[in-house]
Amino acid sequence: KGAVDCQWDEASTALNCKIAEYSKAAIGGKPAFHISLVMDVSPLCDCDPGNDVPVVPDVGIFAGFDPVAVDQACVDAVNAQPVIDNSFAGKRLAQGKKDPDVFHLMHPDTDWEAGLDHAVKIGLGTREYELVRI
Repeated sequence: KGAVDCQWDEASTALNCKIAEYSKAAIGGKPAFHISLVMDVSPLCDCDPGNDVPVVPDVGIFAGFDPVAVDQACVDAVNAQPVIDNSFAGKRLAQGKKDPDVFHLMHPDTDWEAGLDHAVKIGLGTREYELVRI
């Protein structure tokens, strides 16, 4: 707790790039296996105690040695899901908002792609992946 601090008033691009840099520092060139559970995808940070219902159905578990590829696969899988009607994202669709990226649909100012692009630039991984379904 407290190892990483973000300025909530800074641009999301800067924050997402910092996350990539912190991730690279944590891995430190050591071999690592990354697992992401894409379940209960909420409209706010998982840490937010006032969160809402999931915005898409549960997708599954993703794993691999490349953290950037795992993240990209997770984003692609979420964006391939139908939005749940009464969720925050569903309400945005009902208001006439349109965006094929569910994260941009909910938070138009977010720039999650900047974080993955920066992660590639600093050598953390690649956005290319091969999805193997089990």
